[in-house]
Amino acid sequence: MSDPVQAQREASLLLVDDLMRRGRQIRSAPTLDVIRPWQRDCAAAINQLSGGSKAHWLARAYSTAFLVRGTDGGVVVEASPSEIVDRILDVLAQAKASLAGIESVAPPAPPASALRRFEFVHSVQLRPILAEAFADGSRVLDEGDLQTAFNTLCGILETIITDALEHKGLNVSDWPFAARIEEAQRAGLITGSCARLPAAARRYRELGEDSAHPGEAPITERDARVVRQVLLVVMRDLDPGR
Repeated sequence: MSDPVQAQREASLLLVDDLMRRGRQIRSAPTLDVIRPWQRDCAAAINQLSGGSKAHWLARAYSTAFLVRGTDGGVVVEASPSEIVDRILDVLAQAKASLAGIESVAPPAPPASALRRFEFVHSVQLRPILAEAFADGSRVLDEGDLQTAFNTLCGILETIITDALEHKGLNVSDWPFAARIEEAQRAGLITGSCARLPAAARRYRELGEDSAHPGEAPITERDARVVRQVLLVVMRDLDPGR
């Protein structure tokens, strides 16, 4: 009888290889009409490989492929189609390496000082992703891209709280952010610092990247900086020996 785990692994490798082949084919003429069907297939594959958890390192890596970048002049621009293809191909390469058990081709790690900041995170794969996201969030906050900074820092906060809850054996994949905060506080994992969060922070996923929602005030610099302050406190809560 064949090993079902091995069969699933081989099927996943074939799927990733096919997606990478298609990505390399469209790289030469990456129009949006060509990219979108491939991108949807990639998203479905990543969701499957990460078990449907947005906190999984692979899901987080995939989501960063679409982050906007600031120019030297402070203007935020969308990633070009070719850049998006390259970023997704890089994530697929990470997925393939993980499936194949090849750790030597993992993405370059951030500096040791940045990684130490997230040593308390139980998921080793998440640590470099969080370190990079923290650096990006802090940078775009200083550059004045308040919405991107706000979303990035909220995402880090949710991820480290989720990591702590899942380490306790809780399945919180379907829980809203607010519920995860409340459970972490109830379990004594974190203090009450999240009470300082702006109301929009607990609903950042529903609000998305656009601050122009009916009835919603735009994200302010104070909002983003308060989230960063709360994040730093929660990081100390989760790593009291730091």
